[in-house]
Amino acid sequence: MAWTLIFRGPRSQFWPRMTLGAGGLGVYALAVEPSLRRERPRPRDLALGLASAAALYGIFKAGDRLARRIMPVGEGEIAAIYGLRTLAPAPAIAAALVLVIGPSEELFWRGLVQRSLERRVGRLAAAALTAAVYGGIHLVSENLTLTGAAGVAGTFWGALYAREQRLPALIVSHVAWDVWIFLIAPTA
Repeated sequence: MAWTLIFRGPRSQFWPRMTLGAGGLGVYALAVEPSLRRERPRPRDLALGLASAAALYGIFKAGDRLARRIMPVGEGEIAAIYGLRTLAPAPAIAAALVLVIGPSEELFWRGLVQRSLERRVGRLAAAALTAAVYGGIHLVSENLTLTGAAGVAGTFWGALYAREQRLPALIVSHVAWDVWIFLIAPTA
């Protein structure tokens, strides 16, 4: 429901809706999963987070070229995603990505959803299910390239969480990747 409101509302209000929607999911995760409030970053989390963000960026650079070749609408859909950068000043977008959106998505998707599923179906199945749902909810954007990108990123971060069982490195990864790919060095 949150993603429908975010992606289907007036385009000019995308960033406020995304910040509030993701932030709400993050607050919900913290409220219902007390263990999330006890996690503390370790020095290794910064290095792992930055290295994994760089690896994911490399995957996206290759994927960008592939999407433009095999998907007839790929180029236009990628342009539409990057067009969101024009809807707010870069510092405001960076602040939303760093302080709310990236951390909240990890708290909700890996910290709450994947962690809860792990208790029922195991690490690998939980990572796969969470990535499928994370990618699938982006279908409401009506942008198949974005949906595929979310599926790839969700699979990457889900696998990292399945291996590490810690959120701080994923939060660093998600935040660094968001800012890098969206504001500093877009793939296009």
